[in-house]
Amino acid sequence: MESLLREWDGETVIVRYDRPTGAWIFIAIHSTRLGPAAGGTRMKSYPDVQAALQDAFRLAAGMTYKFATPGIPWGGGKAVIAIPPHFDPQFRPALLRRYGALIHQLGGLFSTGPDVGTSSADMDIIAETGDPYVFARTPAAGGAGSSGPFTALGVFTSIQVACEHLFGEASLKGRRVLVQGTGSVGGTLIEHLLAAGAEVVFSEVDEDAIRRFRDELGLKFVPAEAVYTTECDIFAPCALGGVLNADTIPQLKCRGVAGGANNQLAGPEDAERLRARGILYAPDYVVNVGGAMAILGLETQGWTQERAEKEVTESVRRGLRQLFELAAAEGITTEAAARDIAEERLSAGT
Repeated sequence: MESLLREWDGETVIVRYDRPTGAWIFIAIHSTRLGPAAGGTRMKSYPDVQAALQDAFRLAAGMTYKFATPGIPWGGGKAVIAIPPHFDPQFRPALLRRYGALIHQLGGLFSTGPDVGTSSADMDIIAETGDPYVFARTPAAGGAGSSGPFTALGVFTSIQVACEHLFGEASLKGRRVLVQGTGSVGGTLIEHLLAAGAEVVFSEVDEDAIRRFRDELGLKFVPAEAVYTTECDIFAPCALGGVLNADTIPQLKCRGVAGGANNQLAGPEDAERLRARGILYAPDYVVNVGGAMAILGLETQGWTQERAEKEVTESVRRGLRQLFELAAAEGITTEAAARDIAEERLSAGT
């Protein structure tokens, strides 16, 4: 852990050990240059404490760039609640309330919403002690609900922009898209893709989800071991991160990658690996900004549903077009182009 802390380029990390459950809580504040930090709360088991802290650091940095690239006036942060294996669900509400009290204690330095392993219903519980620094509560509790549909809309828009860049038109009619993960983002994305006339194939590990999309909707199922060798126009990772790496990139049979998962690149060098193979990469923090953008707009700026959808669509389309053009003009990776745009805004503080 000491080496992780020494090497991290963020501002602050809050560490709390929850003695009643044995869970570790990490709140990583990467940057507050554009505003107070905000990011989701991820709740899952990890191989060890170091892996949980590292995940918090990477996710927090991703939030910084997610907000900075389109110029949203919030800083980047992320929370990880690393629960022990065989965690007893009956202790979950009390753990969430203690976590909410910690957020409240920070006095606005960090605000949160759902992420992997948490939901809007969990935000209701966290808000009992963490209010007013909790977003995306259920509508019954005064929140905007799940951010998943807005994230999916942004991913769908990014696929259109990628096709526009690759094939000269944004139409998805007849384009083959492989969606990895069919949760709140991937599942909604599939609906958008089918409505647009795309040919959709999917990969999933949950048996109930497999039955729904394969047996009920008639979509072709791709087993996990065949994902990276399946031919498609666009690969859309919408599960966990780290799927683009030295092992998987040489296997890819796609023209572009645009998905909703966070931290899709296992390391910065993987962006160059994709470019060397001629695969267009849409940086994940540009693609998946829709959920955070919409929820913040709905709950802090009074946006309507229609305005939130318009803002997400226009922001993703504008941002991707800009960075694709910059990458082509400068002969750099799309990841480097996105970072350059974000760093310029961070340096200007706007």
